[in-house]
Amino acid sequence: MSLRKSKSSRAEKVLSVKEQQQKIDEVRRLIAPLSDELLSFCSDASISRFLRARNWNPEKAAKMLKETLKWRLEYKPESIHWGDVADEAKTGKIYRADYKDKYGRTVLIMRPGFQNTNSAKGQIKYLVYCMENAILNLASDQEQMVWLIDFQGWTMASVSLKVTRETAHILQDYYPERLAYGILYNPPKIFESFWKVVKPFLERKTYKKVRFVYSDIPESQNIMSELFDMDELEQALGGRNQYTFNYTHFARRMIEDDEKMEAFLSSGGSILLQNHPRASDQRQPESYLSDARSEDSSEASLSSYVNSPDGEFKENGGLGKLGWKSNGEDEAELRIDAIQIKESV
Repeated sequence: MSLRKSKSSRAEKVLSVKEQQQKIDEVRRLIAPLSDELLSFCSDASISRFLRARNWNPEKAAKMLKETLKWRLEYKPESIHWGDVADEAKTGKIYRADYKDKYGRTVLIMRPGFQNTNSAKGQIKYLVYCMENAILNLASDQEQMVWLIDFQGWTMASVSLKVTRETAHILQDYYPERLAYGILYNPPKIFESFWKVVKPFLERKTYKKVRFVYSDIPESQNIMSELFDMDELEQALGGRNQYTFNYTHFARRMIEDDEKMEAFLSSGGSILLQNHPRASDQRQPESYLSDARSEDSSEASLSSYVNSPDGEFKENGGLGKLGWKSNGEDEAELRIDAIQIKESV
């Protein structure tokens, strides 16, 4: 085992395949005994995600996994059907795109400005349904998804702090390492204030996956073209596809997926037990700025479009409204993170 230190002096464990398996076996020992029903959720790939979320600490990963298993037994997310959440979906505030990104990852499109209900419980149930559906539709060599959040119509009136906090809790604690990137598309100026409120709910690993993209700054569109086939991406999100959300079409797809889920579960499968590789085996995107670690990297790199560790917007200083303040020693790390669109650690 080796340690890789980032510029922020945080050490991340880099384990061999043998060491990873030893950690996985240790977690399995710590969570035993389990019923057959719960065992089906504890594949090597699943345990590996919980370990990565807790920096390969078996005790912490086991605690996290136990809490997730308890939640799944009580909430039964795999048993939510389209009929339970259909009303929440009518405006297209969350839906699974009928295309994947260039690396086979499911894409969830979210439009928080299209909120159409007042029930926090119903909104969370629909989010969980969409998460389960996104996982069900992952490519066989992927275990992560992309959230594409379009701020069309968004105002502070669209905000529910309770739902936002619960969303962060569910994503981080019950679906660890499922998010590859969260793309925030055209967030308005007022979102700065909201981001400062939301950010404390997010773990560092989560908020470092956030990317800001603005349609009026062409350079930021490079993020979109690197992740998506622009012929498939909707025009509203900077692509060339004229598709707009169609509730009837989406409902048909979800009903078909409900049947797929039923068949999958009845055969003894599990939403968490899929043929997904460990992180080290997943396809890695080739960045168009893959050589940007060199000293000659352009200052106009994509480092302008990600958050820094302190997460404060930088109004001036050459980076415009997409820039962020950097706190010294993290700057080099941020530049590398920003310009290399890669699987998040």
